[in-house]
Amino acid sequence: MNSFILNSGSSSFKYQILSMPEEKVLAQGIRENIVPSEEILAPLIQEVTQGFKIDQICHRVVHGGEKYKHAVRVTEEVCQDIQALADIAPLHNPANLAGIRACQRAFPEIPNNAVFDTAFHQTLPPKAYLYGLPYELYEKYKIRKYGFHGISHKYVSRKAMEILRESIKDYRIVSCHLGSGASICAIEGGKSIEISMGFTPLDGVMMGTRSGSFDPEIVIYLLRKGYTLEQVEDMMFRKGGLKGISDSSHDVRELREDELKGRHRSELAFEMFVYRIQRFIASYAAALGGIDLLIFTGGIGEKAHFLRRRICEKYEFFNLRLDNRKNRANETVISDAESKVLVMVVPTNEELQIARECHAMKKA
Repeated sequence: MNSFILNSGSSSFKYQILSMPEEKVLAQGIRENIVPSEEILAPLIQEVTQGFKIDQICHRVVHGGEKYKHAVRVTEEVCQDIQALADIAPLHNPANLAGIRACQRAFPEIPNNAVFDTAFHQTLPPKAYLYGLPYELYEKYKIRKYGFHGISHKYVSRKAMEILRESIKDYRIVSCHLGSGASICAIEGGKSIEISMGFTPLDGVMMGTRSGSFDPEIVIYLLRKGYTLEQVEDMMFRKGGLKGISDSSHDVRELREDELKGRHRSELAFEMFVYRIQRFIASYAAALGGIDLLIFTGGIGEKAHFLRRRICEKYEFFNLRLDNRKNRANETVISDAESKVLVMVVPTNEELQIARECHAMKKA
């Protein structure tokens, strides 16, 4: 069976065509700088799938709320739910829905399935997902922590166990997905128990252009100072983070080069990024009652050896030590032989995880 996996983003789409259950990649690619609309995406989707027999289409959807805990067949009700959650994930859910509508237009006879980034985190306990706000806001509006990057965290935690030939039930894992968006996840017995992203993908560690966590009173203060709601939102999502502090770039590699040249703002942005990640890792080790495995993934986590070294240098009190040679070479296991905590670099593969979940749904 051939599965077409589509990850439709705010300005691009990634795709793979996989033969399942063999997990053989038949085609893959990315198209960038496009507006995610049904009319634009439909002919592009037909183009990239030309010459392949497609049996099912699988979509990454960022926000599924509390309702969607597993992969589902896309119905009109599912589409309406995705649209209803667009207020919480304005950069993602509309683009995800545009990809679904485009596939329905291009291939009206082929079934569509959805896998939600929030689903993996539905195992969070109430003490972790509720905010210290009046409980009626949760009851009326479902204001709570949802968490994101769940597809990636689920994949890399299981891939690590496959590599180690160990049972995930025996491991306390902290997974760091570090890219233009970044999140830290605590995984116990294979289940997510804590995640840095919250009600929206804005929360948590500082990111490429997103602010991460900060005192919410700042928003009220800025509104009183005359800023519009749109201006504040733009600062938090698009003008903050590494780019906002450095005033030059949101690319960690460029910031590292600037840091070595003595550019203060770039050095500060890099240090802030590292510091916030370190804090989350340490707090999640406490939530887990210890840590057996630290995973780095995502574009930055997989490639930036200098960032991994800086993050890990604070954890000798965990008896965590890197092997500098292995780390620089981006090997899979980068901790040294004496380290009590395993440290691994595990490339993520969200498309494969999506295909696996949709294939399992079909078998069930």
